[in-house]
Amino acid sequence: MRVMGTVRWFDLLRGFGVIRRDPGEADCFVRHSAMRGSLHHALAFGDRVEFDVVQGAAGAVAYDVIRLAPAVLPLSLKAV
Repeated sequence: MRVMGTVRWFDLLRGFGVIRRDPGEADCFVRHSAMRGSLHHALAFGDRVEFDVVQGAAGAVAYDVIRLAPAVLPLSLKAV
């Protein structure tokens, strides 16, 4: 079953992060290898994503992740 969520954080150097599921489900761990296509290094805080969820040994894990929309940050945050 496909679910929607928002990226809470993603570490580009380590290649993993966390996605908050909608509505209020437990957060999902995500690895860069779970991304569909060539945009796996493009995840950032606030990005909207669609993905499947499997239960791993340590909890929910996202796979087949598709970025739907990049985060829209205030102009003051983009200039950092």
